Amino acid sequence: MAFGNPYAAYQTANVKTASQGKLVVLLYEGAIKNLTGALGCFESDGKVLPPNIEKFGNFIVKTQDIINELQVSLDMDKGGQISQNLMSLYVFFNQELMSANINKDKKKIEFVVNMMGQLKSAWDVAATSTANTMAQKSQASLNIQG
Repeated sequence: MAFGNPYAAYQTANVKTASQGKLVVLLYEGAIKNLTGALGCFESDGKVLPPNIEKFGNFIVKTQDIINELQVSLDMDKGGQISQNLMSLYVFFNQELMSANINKDKKKIEFVVNMMGQLKSAWDVAATSTANTMAQKSQASLNIQG
């Protein structure tokens, strides 16, 4: 009996059981991973060699896909100013990455990966505190009496 790829199975289970906040964190992690991959395509002289151009472009496009997913997940009605600010950031990130992909601009990628890291940290805190609040509420409502 074949089990396939256990890592892929773990990832699938992780996504299917994650809270909304954790899903956002996972998206940020994916974006950071892809941007780090794109940065790894640069040589010490700051250039991307021709054999790495396709891989570099794929990393950028995957990141843009993730950012697009973050954009469509925003609740513009309930999110108010925070959602509007995040939307503006995501649009800006996609513009920077488009330019970085065309011009092979390492600095723009470093800037976006840094900003994504900061946002991920904020979402880590938010997702953790939300999960803790939900756990406390469910424990508070549990009453075991004989």
